[in-house]
Amino acid sequence: MKVFVTGADGFIGSHLAEALVRSGHDVRALVQYNSFNSKGWLDSLAPEMRGQIEVVAGDVRDRSQMSYCVQGCDVVFHLAALIAIPYSYAAPQSYVDTNITGTLNILEAVRSNHNTRMIHTSTSEVYGSAQFVPITEDHPLQGQSPYSASKIAADQLAFSYYSSFDLPVTIIRPFNTYGPRQSQRAVIPTIIAQLLAGEETIELGSTTPTRDFNFVEDTVHGFLMAMLPEKILGQVINLGSGYEVSVGDTARLIAKIMNRNVEITTSQERIRPDASEVQRLFAANERARELLDWSPKYAGLDGFERGLEKTINWFSDPDNLRRYSASGYVV
Repeated sequence: MKVFVTGADGFIGSHLAEALVRSGHDVRALVQYNSFNSKGWLDSLAPEMRGQIEVVAGDVRDRSQMSYCVQGCDVVFHLAALIAIPYSYAAPQSYVDTNITGTLNILEAVRSNHNTRMIHTSTSEVYGSAQFVPITEDHPLQGQSPYSASKIAADQLAFSYYSSFDLPVTIIRPFNTYGPRQSQRAVIPTIIAQLLAGEETIELGSTTPTRDFNFVEDTVHGFLMAMLPEKILGQVINLGSGYEVSVGDTARLIAKIMNRNVEITTSQERIRPDASEVQRLFAANERARELLDWSPKYAGLDGFERGLEKTINWFSDPDNLRRYSASGYVV
């Protein structure tokens, strides 16, 4: 199939583009234009893999360019977004422009390119702090940060195009994906990078919130399984491991795997405003099991440890680690 992937230069997007090529698909990948001619994480792929991907430098905020990119494609995976929560407090308009208007541009491009399916990427942050667990797709949506509010709006736009124009769209809602290539704005790379730098005291934000961490291989597999079934059109589908763990316990588990002693301190810069902090995320994944025939291979404590081991091994490679800061974290 001819597949267009927005946000292909990012963490999940690069893994997805790679998996699509390995599955025999013809991939057109959107990377954000920059004067360095950087293709993000696509630059790290093997040369023979890069040679099979048609890379387009551009921006989802440009409607005419997105219309061109979608032409001739059977499936569009829309992953491009601004995702850093702290930065959304500083520059909320950027999140509206990229996450909402950018999604609108992709929807319009798909609408004008008949017989194209769209897989829209959501986030577990749209649920806010859990009102009940495990969190099903019917859980209320709560915009507790400008980022999550922009993603709620994008999700609702996608659903409205399904309802109003019969657009063949599915909303995939990953929980906290982790693994090789993840940005240091996320907590797991922050912990690993500091420990690999020899730090014995690491800085984190709040350590009490719980998360449902999903290894990137599982997330990508869920996207791939969403390409074909007609029964998932108009559906919202969680991708989560179904295992809940606190940020503090995650740090201690990583230290244990790395055979390190660690003291955790709190960085005020990383603390969210009280009402904005999402205290609990814990996924129900029955709908993904039923509709996608998907189940996480890295589930439970054992699966989490195996995923962390793979992630730590990747970060431990000096060629990979040099891309990351040894101290603190990236907003």
